[in-house]
Amino acid sequence: MKLVNLSNEEEIAVNVNQAYSFFKRLRGLMFTDKLDLGTGMHIKPCQSVHTFFMNYSIDIIYLNAANIVVAIDEALTPGKVGSRYADAVSVIELPAGTVSHTRTEIGNEVEFVL
Repeated sequence: MKLVNLSNEEEIAVNVNQAYSFFKRLRGLMFTDKLDLGTGMHIKPCQSVHTFFMNYSIDIIYLNAANIVVAIDEALTPGKVGSRYADAVSVIELPAGTVSHTRTEIGNEVEFVL
């Protein structure tokens, strides 16, 4: 699945994996070596993330039910807990630097394309 920013027509990621089951959400990116450029993980439902048991930093985009960006954490380093956002229903975890490179901002609308 691909992720596109409808507000600025930037392609955020070409390969977004889904973590919609309890066990996939629980595992997330823990114990992975890296997150390749152009890839990401969509975790739903989710209002907050952590980077425990990870060896690299990630960008996090928080989405509401309408796929509007309600918050962003850039370059969250390993061993940290991201903020919790009550209006978020899902998050997208991306390689660090993706948010700035794609000019993604709070208020942007994104779309998942199969």
